[in-house]
Amino acid sequence: MALLLKSDIDRHGAWEQALRARDPALEVRTWPEVGDPAGIEAALVWAPPEGVLAGLPNLKLIVSIGAGIDHFKSDPKLPEVPVVRMVEPGLTAGMTEFVVMSVLHHHRFMLDYASQQRAGQWQEIGQVAAAYRRIGFLGLGVLAQDAINKLRAFRFPLAGWSRSPKTLPGVACFHGRDQLPGFLARSDILVCLLPLTPDTEGILDAAAFAALPRGAALINVARGGHQNEDDLLAALDSGQLSGATLDVFQTEPLPADSPLWRHPRVILTPHIASMTIPESAADFVVETIHRMRDGQPLRHVIDWQRGY
Repeated sequence: MALLLKSDIDRHGAWEQALRARDPALEVRTWPEVGDPAGIEAALVWAPPEGVLAGLPNLKLIVSIGAGIDHFKSDPKLPEVPVVRMVEPGLTAGMTEFVVMSVLHHHRFMLDYASQQRAGQWQEIGQVAAAYRRIGFLGLGVLAQDAINKLRAFRFPLAGWSRSPKTLPGVACFHGRDQLPGFLARSDILVCLLPLTPDTEGILDAAAFAALPRGAALINVARGGHQNEDDLLAALDSGQLSGATLDVFQTEPLPADSPLWRHPRVILTPHIASMTIPESAADFVVETIHRMRDGQPLRHVIDWQRGY
């Protein structure tokens, strides 16, 4: 069988090498070189062009190169076959590294020290013990749970909010819109790792920022559609937010005229908090293809109604 590969950046060579190392019999075709469409039974894609996948008559499986699924909006003609989201150790580890780094950055006042450096000031800032710095996670999926587990070692008080009830040891769990204000009120550093759905779009707005303790910090590593950037800038300028680490934006790439580029209380990165690494993700992709071939249940199949 053949697999059609369409990556988000030019890593096709790495993907082909990693996939073939795990299954030498797998034929990898790199888009736009489709060849005979009838020979393709699986696709590994990011932002598939409209109609390409629907033109594969024997397609049985689609695997997303990333954890998110909003990139499939590029193809409203997506065929009705199982679509699996990427869940693999390398992707999870990368996100945890970024989240832990960002939490510690805000916890240790590094934005303030950077400002002092620019001003040539030598001044100590009183430290807050980790036991008194409350960390809140919007979203309690695989990525959030791994980051939470790593942050336990620092003894931060940990909480999480999800749309439906969840129970995690040592984590104060909130759920539903009614419990969102209470969750936000105890989040000194707020980490957004929600899937982007109609229910969560724009959740980081003026009301959410006002519900946080004054001087809270925001880390958004989910999707730009979660944040209202005008409200975010207003909260930063008023001091309601002490700072923000943003890896995602309403428009990507971030427009050159966005004030976020130059805001002294913002750290921004170009949607790189966690990137799928072919060398580690190929195991999951090949395993998923073998499950499809053997008629076994697939893992992490997207529920389009739930949005993840």
